[in-house]
Amino acid sequence: MRSRNPVFSREGSFTRDNQYAGFGTQPAGQQAYGNPYANNAYAQAGGQSLTDQQLAEMYGAPAAGPAQTGRMTLDDVVARTAMTLLTLVATGAVAWFVVPVEKYAIAVVAAVAAMIVGLVISFKRSVNPALILTYAGLEGFFLGAISKAFNTLLPGIAVQAVLGTTAVFAATLIAYKSGKIRVTPRYTRIGISIAMGFVILMFVNLIATMFGADFGFRSGPLGIVVGLVGIALGAFFLTLDFNEIQEGIRHGAPERESWRAAFGLTLSLVWIYLEMLRLIAILRGDD
Repeated sequence: MRSRNPVFSREGSFTRDNQYAGFGTQPAGQQAYGNPYANNAYAQAGGQSLTDQQLAEMYGAPAAGPAQTGRMTLDDVVARTAMTLLTLVATGAVAWFVVPVEKYAIAVVAAVAAMIVGLVISFKRSVNPALILTYAGLEGFFLGAISKAFNTLLPGIAVQAVLGTTAVFAATLIAYKSGKIRVTPRYTRIGISIAMGFVILMFVNLIATMFGADFGFRSGPLGIVVGLVGIALGAFFLTLDFNEIQEGIRHGAPERESWRAAFGLTLSLVWIYLEMLRLIAILRGDD
């Protein structure tokens, strides 16, 4: 199954054509990597059986864990995601305490750099943990500075946005695990189409704002609707992330792919946080 998540759909991602990327492509006559029956320990050349002593030694050997099999596990994903988010929070804290509000334009540079690094990660075939942590650091610096700017105008908004993002993540995870949300091809097509339209609309609005025009997409009642749609799209991206992680584990993806999963989850959470920040700003500004 080809990955439907924009992050995981590159070469080297979790699954492709019902196989893990690169698996099952060996020359004829060779066992595909990931086949649980390949290199069967109970069969020897010539069909000879193992001795009683060999069988006893194998029976007493410890079970193969993630470190021995090299397969991605849920624990791997949680650990890598925690590292990525901790890096993001740490650099965000630095920006919060170091960058003056009037000079938060420095954060824009970090945001552009984060976008470039993110694109490199998305299109890069191999997983590079250093690049992923670099992205988290740059994105965190941007979020810390912009959150401080918002919080100066609307005290407490940063905490509200964090709590709101956490609530959306928890609700989406519960809905996905309970089966209330199923990632089907139709669900994915509709969601991606809406997301593309949303991004194009926001880009046009940004360009118009630079020239002094205001379509009201980030203010008033229309801004609230746009904000809710943006948060819903963030939750949609999370469901794609959850599905790809589940598929990666099921197909025996290598342990290093947990870094790609952490990157995808971080992207989705950053999206939700920014939309939550804007939405709360609109709601509090209308009070």
